[in-house]
Amino acid sequence: MALNLPQKIGALTTITPGDHVGTTVRKPSIAPMSGANMRCGILASGETEALTPPLSPCPCRSPIRTDLAVACQALTTDRTAETSPDVQVQEQKHLSEVPKGEGVPVYVMLPLDTVKPDGSLNRKKAMYVSLMGLKNAGVKGVMVDVWWGLVEKDGPTVYNWNGYTELMEMAKQVGLKVQAVMSFHQCGGNVGDSVTIPLPRWAVEEMEKDPDLCYSDQWGRRNYEYVSLGCDTLPVLKGRSPVQCYADFMRAFRDQFASYLGNTIIEIQVGMGPAGELRYPSYPELNGTWKFPGIGAFQCYDKYMRSSLQAAALETGKPEWDHSGPTDAGGYNNWPEDTDFFRKEGGGWNGQYGEFFLSWYSQMLLDHGERIVSAASSIFSDRPGVKISVKVAGIHWHYGTRSHAAELTAGYYNTRFRDGYLPIARMLARHGAVFNFTCLEMRDCEQPADACCRPEALVKQVASAAKEAGVRLAGENALPRYDETAHEQVLNAATSGDADDKMVAFTYLRLNPELFKYENWKKFVAFVEQMRKGKAQSREVVEREAELFVQATSPFVQEAGVALMSA
Repeated sequence: MALNLPQKIGALTTITPGDHVGTTVRKPSIAPMSGANMRCGILASGETEALTPPLSPCPCRSPIRTDLAVACQALTTDRTAETSPDVQVQEQKHLSEVPKGEGVPVYVMLPLDTVKPDGSLNRKKAMYVSLMGLKNAGVKGVMVDVWWGLVEKDGPTVYNWNGYTELMEMAKQVGLKVQAVMSFHQCGGNVGDSVTIPLPRWAVEEMEKDPDLCYSDQWGRRNYEYVSLGCDTLPVLKGRSPVQCYADFMRAFRDQFASYLGNTIIEIQVGMGPAGELRYPSYPELNGTWKFPGIGAFQCYDKYMRSSLQAAALETGKPEWDHSGPTDAGGYNNWPEDTDFFRKEGGGWNGQYGEFFLSWYSQMLLDHGERIVSAASSIFSDRPGVKISVKVAGIHWHYGTRSHAAELTAGYYNTRFRDGYLPIARMLARHGAVFNFTCLEMRDCEQPADACCRPEALVKQVASAAKEAGVRLAGENALPRYDETAHEQVLNAATSGDADDKMVAFTYLRLNPELFKYENWKKFVAFVEQMRKGKAQSREVVEREAELFVQATSPFVQEAGVALMSA
């Protein structure tokens, strides 16, 4: 029978040297640290050790704690060491073994630069320490971006999986599940992008030779975040179409990680646009092009999109409508009422032309999603225990207006008079994919009122569409939040209603040093417990147990935070 929280805390606090807590740990070959009160960290000249908290002075430290200290010291003394922890998890008791009940499992997103440009695993020792911390806190698993721009950068169909292989093995040893994101987009230029990882150089070369392979706006601005869906099926990337490239990548991933699929790797999230989301790059932050809460701009001015629009106009019997999109829809940072197309009264969005254009624009996005999710479903269909998921953006600004302008430019034909998420949900349901949605942590009252932000109403609409279509729903937070208000909002959104309405998973943004700060970590542990238990147990009880657990393991957690910061 699994131990409850107080029992586990007691087990953690009564460990004596030589005990192994059901786990065999073989330490990497690293020179021992001097001094009884070991620390880890990198100090500049004249600095104090403010960022390197001491270990507990208690002589009765567990072998796991000591091993984490050694791993942290290894990180600071030899960052390029290739030795990774060799751990065989047998029957160690973790918070994650508390009965799940009717709750929602929590995953944590790993850093964007988990794999280095050379293809090796970044911050190995810090990653190991962090994964152990997440496992002990009851986290189900982690999410990691598998970057097209890193794995296949050396040439078409030349794949380097080394760093990801190390990570999967580490997750397996620790006992965490993995959500692997097939990231066919550029990292850099969107909210939260802390590093830049471009598309494979050989693909960018083709885009530079033919700029119409890029999404384009009406002012001729080209976007290199993702190959335009207008050329999805054309052999424009060294003889292969973009969809063929994505399918070949996923097939190679399947073959490389066959032994992990279904046991360690339990989800493949398929990237379908900028930030990995099924949408157009209508609100790029790069170079200050867009700022919240601008309405964004339509992305249909490359020659491939124009050709498709022209064919649609001719088929409709309106050849005059082939001019590549509305000319009165304003710019990236306009508001709906600044434009003739999106304004409330008499706006073109609600006219005959607007209906034609928006139907075509959104259908192109749906067709793009269907092509890729169909390929993914086929490739992983013989892997039991692996589900496919697709991420949809939570565009909540101007949701309270009639036109929903920001959603329309992104490709979601959602207005006061039309449900734009039900067609997406039905498309995903046809392939048994999970509908992954963002902004679960947001409340209406926290947003600028004049921008008509309605994240709560948007989440409810998407949940309703998923339920009607019979598709499973999962969620993420859009921005890093560590406060109880955000946690409570996620809990309500993810676990409300009957069993059929509960989300299948929630993925927390993101693993970083801030998460391991004492107060943040304490709240996070309580949040994970309450998500897994649902609302069967009161928040006060869960928080009290979580605080005891965090106190017992605080040195362990401090080292995880310091290791990440030092790395």
